Amino acid sequence: MPRPANLIFFLSDNHNGAVLGCQGHPIAKTPTMDKIAARGARFRTHYCSSTLCCPSRATIASGLYPHQTGYWDNCLAYDGRAASWGHAVRELGGTTASVGKLHFRSTEDDNGFDEEIAPMHILGGMGSLTHLLRWNGNQPPAPGQWDLYWQESGVGETEYQDYDREITRLAIDWLTTEGCRRDTPWVLLVSYVSAHPPFKVPQRFFDMFPPASMPLPSWFRPQERPMHPALQHLRDFRVYQAMDDEARLRAIAAGYFGLVAHLDEQMGEVMACAESLGLLEDTRILYTSDHGESYGHHGLFGKNHLLETAARVPLLMCGPDIAPQVIDEVTQSVDLFPTVVAGAGGDEIAPGERRGLSLWPALNGEKRERAAFAEFHASGSINGSFLWRQGNDKLIYHVDARRQLYDLGTDPSEGCDELEAGRPSEDAQARADALEAAMREWVDPEAVDARAKADQHAAVERHGGEATIRQSPAVVYTPPPGSEAWVDPV
Repeated sequence: MPRPANLIFFLSDNHNGAVLGCQGHPIAKTPTMDKIAARGARFRTHYCSSTLCCPSRATIASGLYPHQTGYWDNCLAYDGRAASWGHAVRELGGTTASVGKLHFRSTEDDNGFDEEIAPMHILGGMGSLTHLLRWNGNQPPAPGQWDLYWQESGVGETEYQDYDREITRLAIDWLTTEGCRRDTPWVLLVSYVSAHPPFKVPQRFFDMFPPASMPLPSWFRPQERPMHPALQHLRDFRVYQAMDDEARLRAIAAGYFGLVAHLDEQMGEVMACAESLGLLEDTRILYTSDHGESYGHHGLFGKNHLLETAARVPLLMCGPDIAPQVIDEVTQSVDLFPTVVAGAGGDEIAPGERRGLSLWPALNGEKRERAAFAEFHASGSINGSFLWRQGNDKLIYHVDARRQLYDLGTDPSEGCDELEAGRPSEDAQARADALEAAMREWVDPEAVDARAKADQHAAVERHGGEATIRQSPAVVYTPPPGSEAWVDPV
């Protein structure tokens, strides 16, 4: 068991798990994250539970998958009904505070924090209600997402970066005024909105990544990108235009990498404060993200699918009782609940129906062979999709559509779906069948899909029905506190 210690829990948005220097990326500039990894543990392969903000953040808080809680999308968001690690730490006598983006329902709910400082929740406690219409396939198109990437990436400033800097200032203030005087372990969640689009950054960050030197995304061309019906529906829903301007794609990548560098700099300022205050001798650091970002790979922007660019995220830890190491065990965001609670002096066994495992045995050298699971039931999808990985084999199961199978050992960028029409071998079919059978021991995909749609349908009726919701604005992304929402033009 680790000894009880404080924790600074850094959480970000849209951080692709490969875009870190410490993960071996040749272009990414992440000195703060690299320092955390050098001082402690880097988890090589870490998955989020769902590739959208609210369901993923609900899992990070509660240690439960979306199918266990009903927090399916960016409208049916975490509301404190499922106990969070914050509740558990408080029960142990510790202090919990958050600064920044939570993306829960409301501060009026008890989300497990003694104090929520400058929180960002879903808009109006409801989110963008048009997202609920995916339950029957009638969600209106969302062209604003394409514009967000294609038109709004480059040099400039955004309200999101202003919010990040305010989060940093408030986190430093909390450490200075509160963190130094607490006698019992505390957890401070410092939750940034970066690297969420728009990918617009000050000139100095953009200059770190000259567009002409940025590599093009993998498998983005029409003749090479995956054309699975679920992915094509996502492209159609977002009204994708031709991805034939290579200079624009390189500039989008430069903006994204610049935004990751900005995020890293903000984390560095908080780390420097903690170090100057002498807190790091008794304080651990944890960094992860809610989901990844495709930035053009596979002909996709953003998330809302279960390919690696969206589903894999960073996980780094350092501090007391954490030796420098790289951990190859496949881990998941459900593992964070028991890990955080154990680090505050609680039990390593997650209570109730939680399937996550404490990461402390892995941090102490124990080798475990584990599978990974994720799911998606939200905007841009017709039916539920499910990820199951064992070893290097990864299955993406789609309700009422064909499966996808990738060998991540030989094909880490997922360019070859082994079940693509006309290609499947007997070996590929057998491996996919074995993965599906293992997944079905956890969930019944068809039953979960039906339950998600029923919950979304019920929410539609609570808010006045489909005709009423169609008259409501479709929010492209949640505004920071005090700002106006950017509404989809359709």
